[in-house]
Amino acid sequence: MAIGKLWLTGIAAAALLSTSVAAARGAQGDDGRHAPAGKDYTLAVIGDIPYGDAQIARFPAVVDQINADPSVQLVSHLGDIKSGSSLCTTQYFEQVRTQFDRFEDPLVYTPGDNEWTDCHRPNNGSYDPFLRLAEVRRLFFPDAGVTLGQHKERVRSQAREGYVENVRFEKGDVSFAAVHIVGSNDGLAPWTDMNRAAPTPDQLEEQAGRQAADLRLIHETFTDARHQQNRAVALMIQADMFDPTVAKPAFADYSAFQPIVRALADEARSFDGPVYLFNGDSHVFNDDNPLAAGSSWLSFYGVGAVGNLRRVTVDGSTGVDNYLRVTVHRRGPEVLTWERVPFAS
Repeated sequence: MAIGKLWLTGIAAAALLSTSVAAARGAQGDDGRHAPAGKDYTLAVIGDIPYGDAQIARFPAVVDQINADPSVQLVSHLGDIKSGSSLCTTQYFEQVRTQFDRFEDPLVYTPGDNEWTDCHRPNNGSYDPFLRLAEVRRLFFPDAGVTLGQHKERVRSQAREGYVENVRFEKGDVSFAAVHIVGSNDGLAPWTDMNRAAPTPDQLEEQAGRQAADLRLIHETFTDARHQQNRAVALMIQADMFDPTVAKPAFADYSAFQPIVRALADEARSFDGPVYLFNGDSHVFNDDNPLAAGSSWLSFYGVGAVGNLRRVTVDGSTGVDNYLRVTVHRRGPEVLTWERVPFAS
């Protein structure tokens, strides 16, 4: 049996067990930190952090600062908990998990390419990426349908399909989803240390299965938003599928994202409200509409213009000096607004 099938079978079984555990214990009750009905709701969004020794040493202070922000009620980490040139050790993952556990609010985390698909690189330790993904799921998603953080909340999970990391939830009349879409062409970048010029059969199998689950999650999120008459949809992913510094996207770098972008474009056009996409990956804050009329990405992805899509890239990598405070407004013309909050010196 292919290794992709082996790890998927094992993870699916573990996810079903975790679902039972989570259902038995129940989510924690409200502790007064969460907005009453009709009030605004605020998230702290981070990604591509911590990178390097200095940020690793500083990360506890970042956690402390976000914990001390009285407006924040949920934290979202958009993936890449390490740099792309550092070791993918279980010991390091456990170190980050310890800090994640210190967040007082619920934490929703979606994996990035640096913590699994890029771990084949010699400077990452020449790991089997599938085994690293299994370890990420074991350490960061032990309870299916329950967030991390000290104040845990229930979320809808795709654990029964083997994708415990894919979740969706609602806050302030907004439908949110954390979708496992990663850089490195969604995990299909060739494993160069194996002297391959194309993805392995197991890479193709893993990505196809995960993308099918991603597409279901996106469609379900929009379907629920329409059914609940929610005001907006917000997707949280790691990959930057629209890097503004790329003038002519190469097929080998972005081809795997085409079905996702086409689905997102179709759903956004038929949704009567704003659609927000938050991502990391390219490390520099950016606020745009990547599928606006005239965008060079329209022809590459084979889609028409989408007027109601707004994308935000969070700052990351070694130069990051802030977190993004995102507010869900229950009233007013703007559903979501955001500001970059500097890290304390």
